[in-house]
Amino acid sequence: MIKIGIFGYGNLGKGVECAVAKNKDMELVAVFTRRDPATVTVRTEGVKVYHEDALKDMKDDIDVLILCGGSATDLPEQTPKYAAMYNVVDSFDTHARIPEHFANVDAAAKAAGKTCVISCGWDPGMFSLNRLYANCILPDGKDYTFWGKGVSQGHSDAVRRIDGVKDCRQYTIPVEEAMNLVREGKQPELTTRQKHVRECFVVAEEGADLARIESEIKNMPNYFADYDTTVNFITEEEMARDHSGLPHGGSVIRTGATGMNNEHTHVVEYKLTLDSNPEFTGSVIAAYARAVARLNKEGQTGCKTVFDIAPAYLSDLSGEELRAHLL
Repeated sequence: MIKIGIFGYGNLGKGVECAVAKNKDMELVAVFTRRDPATVTVRTEGVKVYHEDALKDMKDDIDVLILCGGSATDLPEQTPKYAAMYNVVDSFDTHARIPEHFANVDAAAKAAGKTCVISCGWDPGMFSLNRLYANCILPDGKDYTFWGKGVSQGHSDAVRRIDGVKDCRQYTIPVEEAMNLVREGKQPELTTRQKHVRECFVVAEEGADLARIESEIKNMPNYFADYDTTVNFITEEEMARDHSGLPHGGSVIRTGATGMNNEHTHVVEYKLTLDSNPEFTGSVIAAYARAVARLNKEGQTGCKTVFDIAPAYLSDLSGEELRAHLL
């Protein structure tokens, strides 16, 4: 059994817990939190909740520690820190900062003889793999990625970090006209702003400066500054009534030409429609936690991404079973 620890018991942590329960070769042994453990109730029978401080004493009890914090401020600090103690998986999703994050985690993991996977989920993650596959197959082509419509957990979390914000749901919405042009193989030149719009529903603290909050959201680098963003201030009751779900999805598309004279056009599209963003992301993470445990046993240390791990490492089936039933 692969012994799993979860650090952070928000939406993603609960999604990982659900995923671990569905994998017969995994066991959830502990949940860690920065909150008072007495205030956190997990759904897996017999699993104890510990304060973050206990992580320094439980290295022998856990094969893989899954970090479920936010990418804005949590993971840049937490992943290198705990890569020095544990085999780790995170879902760091600030694309522009992935090289920097990789270098920090790689140095810590190699020094400790640990194995880590960063930026694991569906984008970055499954979409990244499909971009790579399609690029290799259609070298003469162009990539397009469309997200949504759905709730972005990372963007929602980033808004919640703003002073005066009590809660937020941020929806990423693809521009249909742009998607249709791509699917027709037209290969349009599209700016970030032409591909998506962002819509925020924000519950503000009483007396908060709404104009300042809106300005901070719209000008936030790596999150909103490059998009047309609408900010709606709503009540807690409206949030609970209208925005309690966490759907998401999207498509990664590559269009390309083959033939000596580029006479044939091809469109490769990988699409996801997710009823629960955190539960699907947690399911991807669980599969890569299996790979991390195996790689560490083989002596492969340092930081990895989804590009570095062969698909067979994700499955609980043997090579013989994979060749017989899935190849």
